[in-house]
Amino acid sequence: MSVSYTGRYDAIVVGVGTMGSATAYYLARRGKRVLGLEQFGIPHTMGSYHGHTRIIRLAYYEHPSYVLLLRRAYELWRELEREAGEKLLYITGSIDAGPEDSWVFRGSWESCKLHDLPHEVLTGAELHRRYPGYHLPKEHLALLQPEGGFLKPERCVVAYVMAAQREGAEIHGHEKVLEWEPLGGGGVRVRTSRGTYEAEKLIITAGAWDGQLVDVLEGLAVPERQVLAWLQPTRPEHFRPESFPVFNVLVEEGRFYGFPVFGVPGFKFGKYFHLNESGEADEIDREPHDYDERLLREFAERYFPEGCGPTMSLAVCMFTNTPDHHFIIDAHPEHEQVYIASPCSGHGFKFASVIGEIMADLAETGTTRHDISLFGIERFLGRSFGRPAGRVAENGGVRNGRPAAFRRSRQMRPFW
Repeated sequence: MSVSYTGRYDAIVVGVGTMGSATAYYLARRGKRVLGLEQFGIPHTMGSYHGHTRIIRLAYYEHPSYVLLLRRAYELWRELEREAGEKLLYITGSIDAGPEDSWVFRGSWESCKLHDLPHEVLTGAELHRRYPGYHLPKEHLALLQPEGGFLKPERCVVAYVMAAQREGAEIHGHEKVLEWEPLGGGGVRVRTSRGTYEAEKLIITAGAWDGQLVDVLEGLAVPERQVLAWLQPTRPEHFRPESFPVFNVLVEEGRFYGFPVFGVPGFKFGKYFHLNESGEADEIDREPHDYDERLLREFAERYFPEGCGPTMSLAVCMFTNTPDHHFIIDAHPEHEQVYIASPCSGHGFKFASVIGEIMADLAETGTTRHDISLFGIERFLGRSFGRPAGRVAENGGVRNGRPAAFRRSRQMRPFW
């Protein structure tokens, strides 16, 4: 039986996942009347955050300016743990490794020196002696930062949603946004599969669907297929959280990330940008295949051989990439009552807590004390990435037509 809703709110949050759940909570905690709209369930496995664990790390080769945001993110994750009465953040240490002159190693090392983060530099051979599960090339260098670890993403989203509900937020699952429009006197109107709503502010945190909902993000928010593997270790003692730091490594086969065994059977890992398959979020192939498994097992056999036992599980998720792989956190360039957060380009979950706080700041006052200058959308405007700024797409922001089934995405490159 269908249910129809209507109402007026201070803020509507579209997409109640990684960023949206936190945004809804921080707005509701400030006394705002908040509506969160999610097209799937809460939590769900159709987007980017599922998979039991997500890396958090302070050493940041992507750009050193992320580190200050991460310090606040850690504080807010621990606040959420206290609010939820549940452990969500686990510290294992983090490894960023590659050839001595690689941007993964050197970028992390520079961020540690710039921000005075505790760290050690180990050769591949020294890393193996300390953590026997690792078999990286002996001449590679590894940056060990002791405060890295992982979060439980599904439980983090649930914790934020339940905390938001306790603060009075109204959260709707299985309610798809069909269109939105700015109102002449300020505010917005949102039409969904179940009703029509109005609000003073609209915050769009829809991840892989951002580009379908926001005209200026077309071509700037490109979903990409990712595959994760969980393999049963033959030496399980080497892959426990206390003996296996989370990792980002750059090797001959590409850049990979991974986790200790936790929550479900298997050593978990994946390859950044996997097979470079990108397209519309609803068209991404969500089934893992034999060739996906072969690619991942070949990596594990070479660099983590005691972690390469029987396959326990395979799963598909999505990255949503910008051209420079930095986030977009900004107001819509033509509608000051509309704010955009994400896409995260494969490294955003760890920031969800602080980005939720930032989006609440922006929706409430239009400003934030956090430095988000790196993430302004103006860096892309005027380039040939889709529609020009300022034109609402047909059908209220949902694009007509489809691109080719898959496009080749850009590989991530060093930025500094």
